[in-house]
Amino acid sequence: MSYNIPRLSFAHLPTPIEELTRLTSSLRGPRLLVKRDDLTGLAFGGNKTRKLEFLIAEAQAQGTKMLISGGAIQSNHCRQTAAAAARYGFECTLVLTGEYPKRPSANFLLNQLFGAKIITVADRKDRDQVLQETFDNAVVDGKKPYLVPYGGSSPTGALAYAFAVEEIIQQNINADWIVFGTSSGGTHAGLVLGQRIFNFNGKILGISIDEPEAQLKTHVSDLASQASERFGRRIDFTPDDVLANENYCQSGYGVFGKGEREAIDLFASNEGLLLDPVYTSRAAAGMIDLIRKGFFQKEETVLFLHTGGQPALFADRYSEELIKDNLD
Repeated sequence: MSYNIPRLSFAHLPTPIEELTRLTSSLRGPRLLVKRDDLTGLAFGGNKTRKLEFLIAEAQAQGTKMLISGGAIQSNHCRQTAAAAARYGFECTLVLTGEYPKRPSANFLLNQLFGAKIITVADRKDRDQVLQETFDNAVVDGKKPYLVPYGGSSPTGALAYAFAVEEIIQQNINADWIVFGTSSGGTHAGLVLGQRIFNFNGKILGISIDEPEAQLKTHVSDLASQASERFGRRIDFTPDDVLANENYCQSGYGVFGKGEREAIDLFASNEGLLLDPVYTSRAAAGMIDLIRKGFFQKEETVLFLHTGGQPALFADRYSEELIKDNLD
């Protein structure tokens, strides 16, 4: 079935699904697969590229001249947003939380290469205010700005992962579970919506990166409900329709701990596959722990959604941690 939803086409789709044979054997658990959304193509790829196909189409329809967005200093979302702005001829301003680095690296460096103007704020609680002021100033300047939400997580952005579910079904993968990292909720909401619309029979489990479980379930169900209207009829999702696990985010956003270190090592040493230090490593750490605890049945198939983010491995704060571990 086709839907009249504005969308550009620049992601490298469909992304492959690969067997994780050696990791499955190492963990002695369920059959593990990985959906390689780190290979979506734009600026080293990642899950935000799918969302930007819909968001940029919406921005073009509104006649915008500038994209504005925000995130952490090493935001993967902002890196892909800056790249999309460059590709489609928009100005781009990013409001990033953290100190302006003396030596730009990783995503921050890439943002500069894509020509984005970068504003840094010391505290996350001030970011919304600065973001709104930046947007208002751009309106006064006649830029017709488009505010790309954090993580691309709006009803428009969430549509991308509803269609990703359709893509997974078309790849003839009978997964019992899809496991991934969830934070701003757009990917999660899209998957929940796609599960319902395209009749995916598996379960959708988000491993929280930084949000309390109850808050995530409420936000994701609301976002999925809003996004459903784009398909012609509203579906009222409830928090009970959303599966999330908050047990692996207690250390805080961006904190690189033992679980994340082990997940990166296991994926790299068994499969030659790199995880990022913030999102996929935490999601994988949660999945690995759940496997060891017997949460998944051994005869089940678990599809890990790799949402990208590997450039952050080259940020000084994370690369130093990885090097230190190897030297210890």
